Amino acid sequence: MNKNDYMKEALKEANKAYIKEEVPVGAIIVKDGNIIAKAHNLKETKKSSICHAEILAIQKACKKLDTWRLINCDMYVTLEPCPMCTGALINSRIRKVYIGTNDKKTGACGSKINLLEDVVFNHKVEIEREIMQQECEQLLKKFFKNLRERNKNGEKRNN
Repeated sequence: MNKNDYMKEALKEANKAYIKEEVPVGAIIVKDGNIIAKAHNLKETKKSSICHAEILAIQKACKKLDTWRLINCDMYVTLEPCPMCTGALINSRIRKVYIGTNDKKTGACGSKINLLEDVVFNHKVEIEREIMQQECEQLLKKFFKNLRERNKNGEKRNN
């Protein structure tokens, strides 16, 4: 599989979030060419501010590998990680993060701040941006357009 194939898998996760009326972000973790973890946002469903796709994928990968060190693992995520998730990338020792689209509001890998390149930590995570950017961006735009329309009409989320 190539990086677009992996990002397509992350997009499948983002679509699962979309169906659940969650912000459609998906993440997968790859080790040695195999997907070892998949997750999508579940903040609304779980009523928890830390249930971001990246955090949930890291938890699953740690459990699968029976370690907190995700050495030689890469993450593919449809939206640029926030500061919390970027910290989790560093702390879990992810090798590289592949980002679908930028997050101009809370992105911590270059859009707002860059915790991976501007700050020196004990572990360095490589970054590659704009993998299937258009597809990742379109799903988010569609979600927020629908959310604005529902809010304008006084509708509530299902969950």
